[in-house]
Amino acid sequence: QVQLVESGGGLVQPGGSLRLSCAASGIIFSLSDMGWYRQAPGKQRELVATISSGSSTNYADSVKGRFTISRDNAKNTVYLQMNSLTPEDTTVYYCNAIFRGWHYWGQGTQVTVSS
Repeated sequence: QVQLVESGGGLVQPGGSLRLSCAASGIIFSLSDMGWYRQAPGKQRELVATISSGSSTNYADSVKGRFTISRDNAKNTVYLQMNSLTPEDTTVYYCNAIFRGWHYWGQGTQVTVSS
């Protein structure tokens, strides 16, 4: 059974930082491409950042220079370091894993940027 468990969301002031974590089980993490997506109410889920099994990274234009995705294969965990947060970053963030062609999703973690 594949499980992706996100943590690290919460309330932060504009300009602040948060680090999201996603712990994976049930997959061979080192062979999986991982990513973070976000979805606001009434909108489509959008890519935030991805990191391949070979640690190549890709970012949405809206987060380049502010967010950093990384992975720790020893801990089966992918991270999203989010800096210089703005209210526009407020939404639910989802962890994604692609393993052997299958997509898996976490339950989501809420990030709220507000003063």
